[in-house]
Amino acid sequence: MTTTLPAAPAKDPGTTGRRPVNPRAGTGRVRHSRRTKALVLGGLVFFTIYSLAPIWWLIVSATKSQRDLYTSNGLWFADMHLMDNLRQLFTYQDGIFLKWMWNTVFYGVVGTTGMTLLCVACGYGLAMYDFKGRGFLMGCIIGSFLVPHALLTIPSFLLFTDLQMIDTPWAIIVPSFFNAFSVYLAKVYAEGAIPPELLEAARIDGAGEYRIFFTIGARLMSTGAATVFLLGFVGSWNSFFGPLVFLRSPEKWTVMVGLYSWLKVKVDASADLTGMVVVGSMISLVPMVVLMLSMQRYWRSGVTLGSLK
Repeated sequence: MTTTLPAAPAKDPGTTGRRPVNPRAGTGRVRHSRRTKALVLGGLVFFTIYSLAPIWWLIVSATKSQRDLYTSNGLWFADMHLMDNLRQLFTYQDGIFLKWMWNTVFYGVVGTTGMTLLCVACGYGLAMYDFKGRGFLMGCIIGSFLVPHALLTIPSFLLFTDLQMIDTPWAIIVPSFFNAFSVYLAKVYAEGAIPPELLEAARIDGAGEYRIFFTIGARLMSTGAATVFLLGFVGSWNSFFGPLVFLRSPEKWTVMVGLYSWLKVKVDASADLTGMVVVGSMISLVPMVVLMLSMQRYWRSGVTLGSLK
């Protein structure tokens, strides 16, 4: 007796190997994606407003007169007195604000340039060379992050007093040469940006270690060096405690210490120092904006300055 099995239903060749589509699952994913995008966008808008609101208040307040600064809406303009405020700022006490700006730029550029060179070289050495005690040295560098800078104020003051560096630019410039976090940042960047094979090939060709560093390592670390320089310059520009302790003469103060001295007085017989502090704070932002815009090309270029086949 022969049994005939029913034939299997023919499969649509267009659906072979495909899973059935669940319309509810697709709708849920789309709905979740839209909700996530809305939350992310709302968070970005909130943090943007939170970050720009103080700058907006600063710009608006810098355009007001003394009376409007205390009586008008703080978030909107009144009568325009920006040019008068700038003229008063740059001529008060024979233009001492410009002297403070120059001191801050000088301390920042010289100190940060030296710090960038030292920290990039140290990070390059820790990343590219294997020597005895490297792990212990790296542990000391990381452990130094835990030491607050305020604890070093008294020892530094005593040391600078013995070296006769108090009330001199070197009391601000020399400490800025050394930054443990920048060394760590340069080391991490060198490990990812510099192929060891490229250095070995240069050594085989007869290049010395200094030539390898300046012609290969430093160029491949240009983006990391730019980051170290920017962070160091911003820290030096906003430095307040060090210049307040180590500098005595008003002609040698930085712009932050100078504005603080005006803010303590608040009112002078010839000028409203509170309004001048607001205008001076706005002017002090200009170098930071210029520096950020001028260094964008380093982050855009990345580490594409060299290659290894």
